[in-house]
Amino acid sequence: MKIIKQELQFEECLKQRIKFICEFSKVTPIFINGSIRKLEKTNLTYIEPHKVIIKNITFLVFNYSNDVYISNLTKKIKLSELEKYLKNI
Repeated sequence: MKIIKQELQFEECLKQRIKFICEFSKVTPIFINGSIRKLEKTNLTYIEPHKVIIKNITFLVFNYSNDVYISNLTKKIKLSELEKYLKNI
């Protein structure tokens, strides 16, 4: 079975919001694009979220979402709470 990987581009508005929050927190983010993975000849698809690395912590984000996941998909915060979270760590 063959896995087809297609890279997703960060939504520019989302990327700008994260950069803006990081400027206020005086940190530098590292952006890694997510991807779509499909199993050939099936209807199975997995969307890998975008990754933002800040202070050695990986945050997962999806385009068109206001949620930010911390390290994995079990703990999430609102994007508006990211600045407060960064200042507390």
